[in-house]
Amino acid sequence: MKKTFEYLQSKGIPFEFINYKKNGISSDELRGFIDQLSLDKVFNKQGSTYRQLPEEIKLALNDPQKAFEFLLEKNSAIKRPILVDKNKMITGFNELELDKWLNI
Repeated sequence: MKKTFEYLQSKGIPFEFINYKKNGISSDELRGFIDQLSLDKVFNKQGSTYRQLPEEIKLALNDPQKAFEFLLEKNSAIKRPILVDKNKMITGFNELELDKWLNI
């Protein structure tokens, strides 16, 4: 996230940081992210929250509804950052993708 913040600041792009990890996320917000981005792009399976789970729970999380409920409960497993600009979204940090997304 630090790279994304630095990138946006270096381009003079104002942003608001909403800390879902600390403050939680509503069901509607999470559903909106998943609907627009996809569950695979929102669910951080590379992070320690997921990696530390027992295999049987990981298998259960292949069910989209169970994965949704898990993300509501364990929002540290939501990929960060998720950038939102009006009706478009992107997740993660990739400078080339951000340039394209921001039309720079």
